[in-house]
Order: sequence, then structure tokens, then C-alpha cells
Amino acid sequence: MNDQTPVLECRNLCISYYTRAGEIPAVVDFNLKLMPGEAHGIVGESGCGKSTVALAIMQYMGKNGAIVGGEILFEGRDMRTMSAEELRHIRGSKIAMVYQEPMASLNPSMLIGEQLAEVPIYHEGISQDAAMARAAEMLAKVRLPDPERILKAYPHQISGGQQQRVVIAMALLSNPRLLLLDEPTTALDVTVEAGIVDLINEISDEFGTSMIYISHNLGLILETCDRLTVMYSGEAVEVGDIHDVFDEMRHPYTRGLFGSIPLPGADKNAQPLVAIPGQLPLPHERPEGCNFGPRCSFFRDGTCDVGKLKMHSVPGDDDHKVRCERFQEIDWDRDLPKGEARDPVPAGNIVLSVEEMTKHYTIDSSGLAFLSGPPRTVKANEKLTFTAREAETVAIVGESGCGKSTFAKVLMGLEDATDGKIMLGDVELGDLPVDRRDRETISKLQMVFQNPFDTLNPSHTIGGQIGRVIRKFGVAKGDDEVNEIIYRLLDTVKLPRDFAKRKPRQLSGGQKQRVGIARAFAGNPKVVIADEPVSALDVSVQAAVTELLMDIQRDNRTTMLFISHDLSVVRYLADRIVVMYLGQIMEQGTTDEIFAPPYHPYTEALLAAVPIADTRIEKRNIVLKGEIPSPANPPKGCPFSTRCAYMMPGVCDRDVPPLRTFASDHKILCHLEIAELEQMEPVIRPRAAEAAE
Repeated sequence: MNDQTPVLECRNLCISYYTRAGEIPAVVDFNLKLMPGEAHGIVGESGCGKSTVALAIMQYMGKNGAIVGGEILFEGRDMRTMSAEELRHIRGSKIAMVYQEPMASLNPSMLIGEQLAEVPIYHEGISQDAAMARAAEMLAKVRLPDPERILKAYPHQISGGQQQRVVIAMALLSNPRLLLLDEPTTALDVTVEAGIVDLINEISDEFGTSMIYISHNLGLILETCDRLTVMYSGEAVEVGDIHDVFDEMRHPYTRGLFGSIPLPGADKNAQPLVAIPGQLPLPHERPEGCNFGPRCSFFRDGTCDVGKLKMHSVPGDDDHKVRCERFQEIDWDRDLPKGEARDPVPAGNIVLSVEEMTKHYTIDSSGLAFLSGPPRTVKANEKLTFTAREAETVAIVGESGCGKSTFAKVLMGLEDATDGKIMLGDVELGDLPVDRRDRETISKLQMVFQNPFDTLNPSHTIGGQIGRVIRKFGVAKGDDEVNEIIYRLLDTVKLPRDFAKRKPRQLSGGQKQRVGIARAFAGNPKVVIADEPVSALDVSVQAAVTELLMDIQRDNRTTMLFISHDLSVVRYLADRIVVMYLGQIMEQGTTDEIFAPPYHPYTEALLAAVPIADTRIEKRNIVLKGEIPSPANPPKGCPFSTRCAYMMPGVCDRDVPPLRTFASDHKILCHLEIAELEQMEPVIRPRAAEAAE
């Protein structure tokens, strides 16, 4: 095989699953050519067939899946002609896959060293000692500290980011020709994600590995890939070089995806996002002609619904192809969906006031052989102070373990504060557990959770679950009145009224999250805590849900606390931002103040870690080193001192930092002088050519 032979080629690939209802076509007419050292991204909504393609390449189709047409050529050979023994040898040695959830790929009962050593022992027949030495070397290459310690650890003894690096190391141990990455960073913090992306790019350069990167995060794809395939309902609808697709997109669905993403120029009032209307069709309910037709504003009878649509080359670029019959008739600069501009909602009086709120946990080690010594204190929240006004959205951001969710638990009465106050109007919540709160106080504070699947009772109807809240909080009692409010709430969250009779299993993830929002607002709350409410949703659904939250907030003048690690969504949605690290507030201010210098060094690193799906924007490259320290053993002085690029020995690692105050109540907890903070360079800025124009 030479460098002109594709590492992988899919030709007119068709994949089906066989169920009781018959054959379900999952992927139709899929083509892809991957050259040595090339990285190819595949993007699209859940259910579009991205992961099915990856599983077909690995020949992991299960008992009811089959390739029903076309070919998959690996290094020029059709994989369907390979024996089971040949496939076993290829998997892990020549083709490797990194999955979304690292713990699903690691055996919890085996040491990490044993699991890594298995790969070269099985595929190359080398000795145990040589395999362990190579495993340690690979752990160092994926930038894991102290490889010898990690080799002797079990998977549960290391963090999620470390687990994912171990899985990447395992995939690379036999220097594969092809690496498949299926949403490898979705469950990780943005700072860890930035490190993994950096690592993947280094691996590609060092080993010459070809990669297929499956993701719904277009910013990540821009940072890692050379070419891109956009999939919709089992078909590739646009294929091309990464910059051609990003800058000259020619399919209405691709344009709809980009219109759903909160890029730096988006503004929730002046330029609101536009969600793609409708739903992805089920495989057995696909329309005639264009699968995207029912959701497309450019659909034309007699053109878009006739026969099977083919891929067309974009004039002037044979490598850029699009599955659309009308793409040359659309004015791509003018005929674009635009959100309706609205006046900003003025914030009212202070609704929620947090004053020096502290939450400590005591770990009692008595009687536990593996935890000897005196009781230890975990400082989950340390002297939090901020306010939230009526009709205002305050975002709380930070990495996992920073104390965001602990604060939400104290606010909801699931935990008691150790010290300080949380005032909701004139009611003190810090030492008022939920079982001692009256009905009015509980109704004023409601929550929208991250995972809608876990928060709805599967045996009750949607109407029954919303109606229970209405009755419980005394909003209404009579059946007719309750039903009327249920229907009004379903109208508000843009769901059909007959959904009141459905069970949760009959709804999609985005629809379930809308039900969760309807239920949260059923008791007319004053404050809604939204804990990562859109992170589990596709970008098009995400845009619809964020728009929905803002509409309801406008109508009800509700205060919203938005807990998230996705700074793209936060920038779009929030009026003010609170940045937390290791239980403390590092910085707070308006959204514009947080996203422009001066920054706290931690905020600076967070902003640099956010992937941005815009070729006109460039970022400074700041990758955080090391792991978050344990809250049970925080550093002395500044909690961020162990990872900070500006750390001053003898000061930052010894003394508690002062609170620096800037204009408009912008506060930064840092030892750097105000003049030094003000001289910081912007993290996100237009590219030089764009700026010159």
C-alpha cells in the first residue's frame, strides 16, 4: 500500500437494522475517502447515522444490523470479505476506537497497566515487561502525570479526564492506521476537552494516524479536522474541505445547524438564534425526495420531493458536494433565517441575595482502615457572595467539582449551609431544609435538570405530572382549570396539546426537556435554577430550548440561575456571570466584562478552552496543566495557584488573594495588581484579515 491509497474508503454504503417492524434503513448511500494522516469530521443531530457508520467500519453491527449495499475498503481491501479472525487482528492494531464514555471501555476490576499491556501482548506477542514499559511510555505521551502510579491504579481511582486519556493511550498502543473518535470529549470539562483536542492534534502529527472524528460540536471539528461530512437522517447532505463547508456552506440543513450555534456575534436580544423547525424523521417515515424537505424553508413541490436526490458538485470546487436540488438558486447572503430582534428586559429589584455562604462537609475517618487520621473538612463552598435580580439571568460557571451543584443543593434545601445567608426576599434559606419550607417558598424556587430522562416518572402521563405541580402549589384545584393551565403550558413550550396524554417514553430528548421546563414553571416560580439544561441536547434543539427559557422569562419576569460549563451558551444567555473554582468565586461581573480583559487567570483559561465554530475568530492558546486539587486538601493561599501561569511563588501559594474591584461591580479575586490585570490581551478576537476589513 502506498500513500496514494486511501486508508479507508466507503463507497455507496447502505446499512440497515432488522426489527419486528421489518427492515429499518439507518444509513443510505454514504461515501467517504480518508487519506493517510487526514482527519475527517462527521456531524449531525442524534439519530442521523454518525455512530452507525463508525460501528460499521469496526464491523460491530450486532445481530440485527447489516451492511446491505456498497463497500468499506480498508487499505484497499473490502472488509466484508475478511474472516472473523482477520477482523479480530485488525481491531486494536490497525483500527482503534475511542468511545464517548471512558468507563464503558475500561474493566473496573483490572488494573490500568494490565488492561493497556493486553493490547501489544495480543497483537504483537511481546513480553509482559516490554508491554508494561510501552504502556508507561504511551501514558507519558498522552500527558498523564506519574505514569507508574496510574499503571497500578484501578479506573475508579482516576478522574474522568484521566480515564479518557488512558482510553486514547490504549487505542494508540499498536500505532493504528485509523483512529475512530465517537464524541470523545462530550462528558468532559472544557479545560480537559481543550487538552484532549491538543493531544489528538499532536498524535496525528507524530504518528501520521488517520482519524474520523464524530461529534455534534462544530467548534471541535473546526479545531481538529481537514474535511467534513454533514449528515441528516441517514444521508450525507454536504461534504467538503473544512473551510469550504464553514465559509461557503450550500445546504439549508448545514446553514440551519450554524444558525443554532451561539457564535461570539450572537445576541439574545439583537440577533437571537433560530432553531430548525420540526423534528428529525424516523427512518421508516422518511419523506419522498429530500429528507430535510419538511423542515426546509426553500422546499419546492415537484423539485425537492421527486425521486432519490443525488450529490452535486459545487461549481468551481469538485471536492465540495451537496445533496440539494436548489442550492444554486438560493441567495446565501440574503435568504437566511434571522431571529426577530427584541428590546432587552430591564432587571428589577434583588430577588436572591447570597452573603458569605459557606458549605463544609466533615469526613469522619474513624473506623475506616483506608482513611486514618483525624476528621477532614471538605470546603465545597467558601464565602460565596452575589445577587440576582428580577428577570435577570445569572450564570454560574466552572469545572466539575468547583461547587456549582453543591450551591444549588443548599439553595433547594437539600443541604444546609454551614455559615452565611441565602435570602429569597425576606426568607432565609441557608438553614431551612426542604422539609421545613412552606408551600409558597418551595413554589418560588424550581429546578430544570440536566437529564430529562431521569426526572420524569415513566408510568405517569405528561399532563398528570404537570397537573400534580399545579395542584400541589395551589395554583388551581378544579379539573377543568388545571387542564386549561396544562394546555397553556404545553402551548408555551411549543408542544402539541395531545402530548398531555402521552407517557415520557413516547417523547424525544428535546421534548422531554420542554416538559421539564413546563413543570418547573407550573408553580409560578420567582427563581428557576437551570442545571446544565441543554448540554444533553442537539444544537438545533438547544437553540429552541434556550429561546423558550428566554420567552418564559420575559413573560413571567422570572430570575434564572443558569449552571453550566458551556461558555458559548452562557455568553449568549446570561446577563451576569459568576466564575467558580474549588468552591470559591474567582470573578463576577456582567457578561461583557467577563468576556473582555481584565480576566482572572482562571477565566482566561476557561475562555481559551471553548471551541468556536467560526473561521473569522482566533483564540489565544492556553491549556491548563494538572488536575483540580482535592477540596479536602486545597492549596494554601489562592486555590488556583497550582495551575496558574501567573503564579508568584511565596505570594500566591501562601496568602489569600485580595478582591480587586473594577467598574460596574466587576470583581476579581487575584494577587495581580489592577494595572497588570488591565494589560491582559483579549483571548477571543477577530482574525487579522477580518479585523483589517
